[in-house]
Amino acid sequence: MADRFETKTVHIGHEPLRQVKGKATPIYQTSVFAFSSLEDVERYYAGEGGFLYTRNGNPNQHELADTVARLEEAEAGVSAASGMGAIMAGLLSVLGPGDHVLASHEIYGGTYHLLFHELAKLGISAEGIDLNRLDSLDKHIRSNTKLFFMETITNPLLTVVDMPYWIQQAKSYGLTVMVDNTFATPYLVQPTLFGADLVVHSATKYIGGHSDVTAGVLVGSKELIERARQVIVNYGASLSPFEAWLTARGLKTLALRMEKQCDNASRVAQFLKDHPAVKETLYPDAEHTAFFVRPKQGAMVSFTLADESRVYNFYRSLRWIKLAPSLAGVETSVSHPVTTSHRALSEEQRSASGITMGLVRLSVGIEAAEDIMEELNRALLT
Repeated sequence: MADRFETKTVHIGHEPLRQVKGKATPIYQTSVFAFSSLEDVERYYAGEGGFLYTRNGNPNQHELADTVARLEEAEAGVSAASGMGAIMAGLLSVLGPGDHVLASHEIYGGTYHLLFHELAKLGISAEGIDLNRLDSLDKHIRSNTKLFFMETITNPLLTVVDMPYWIQQAKSYGLTVMVDNTFATPYLVQPTLFGADLVVHSATKYIGGHSDVTAGVLVGSKELIERARQVIVNYGASLSPFEAWLTARGLKTLALRMEKQCDNASRVAQFLKDHPAVKETLYPDAEHTAFFVRPKQGAMVSFTLADESRVYNFYRSLRWIKLAPSLAGVETSVSHPVTTSHRALSEEQRSASGITMGLVRLSVGIEAAEDIMEELNRALLT
C-alpha cells in the first residue's frame, strides 16, 4: 500500500474489516462492490453469487427479503423502496399492455390509484369486484384477464373475506394471485399456503414496526420474483442498505409486537363497541378469521363517530395518541382515511365504499390497553 497521506485517507480498514464477524448483521452502506479479478466479474454475471451494485442487489436487501419469504413460506423474495414499489413490481412481473386485472373493491387508496390510473397509462385495465359475497368469477373473466389482487385485511374497513375461497376461484381460471398481507402479517396468516403466487407487504408497517423506515417486500415463486427483481432494478425502486437493515432489525420482534398489539386491539374494539359516542366499530371477528394460523384478529380497529360534526374536535382532543397518515408502529396512532389514505378517491367512490367523514382508523400499539381506552374515551367525550 502506498504511504502518501492522500492515499492513506482513502484506503482505510478494508482488509481487517473483512475478517471481523459481528453478532449483528453489518450495514453494507456501499453503492458498489469490489472484485478481485475479471474472472469474479464473469462469475457474477453467470449467476454464481456475489454483488455488483446496490441498485442490483445488496446483502441487507437480501437478508430482509429472504427472511420475509421464509416467514411467508414462499420460495423467494425481493425488497423495494416502499410498499407501493413492491406492489408495482409484483403487478408488472405479470402484466403487460392489453392485460386485465381483477381486484377487490376494498383496497388501499394508493393501490387503487396505481391499478386504475397509472396502469391504465400502460394499457392495462382493472375491475373492482365485491368479495363479500361468495360468487363465481365467471362473469368478470375476460380473455385477457391475467391477475387477481386482494388484501387479507382490507384498508381501512378491516374486512376479512374468505381468502381461501377466492384464491381457489382465481386459480381455477388460471389467474396469478397476488395478496397484500400487510395488515395481517405472516404471524397471522401465510397466503401462499392457500395458493397465492405473490404476497406483498408495506414493510413500513408491521414488518419494520417502529415508524422509522419506508420499505416494501414482495415474496412468491422464484420465477415471478426474478422478474419482479428486474422491474425494481430497472425502475430504480431498490431499497437502501440502511433502510433494509433497520427493517430487518425491526422484524426480529414482529411476533412479540403482534401478540401484544392484537390483544390490545381486541380489548379496545370491545370498548368502542359499547361507547355511546361511537356509531359503529369495525374489527374482524373470529368466524371470518378462522383460516388464520393464530386466533387473533389483527391490531387495527376502525370506527365511525355517532356525530360526524365532531370529527375535527375528536382529533384535536387527543393528547398522546398521534394523528399520522400511516400505521403499525409500537405507538398507538389514528388516521383519517377521507383526508389521507383515500383522498384520491372521489366522494362518490368513498361513499359507496363506506369511507365516510366520521370514519377513524386506529392503529393499536403496545401501550397498556387501559391507557389507550382512557385516552380515546376522553377525546370522544370532550
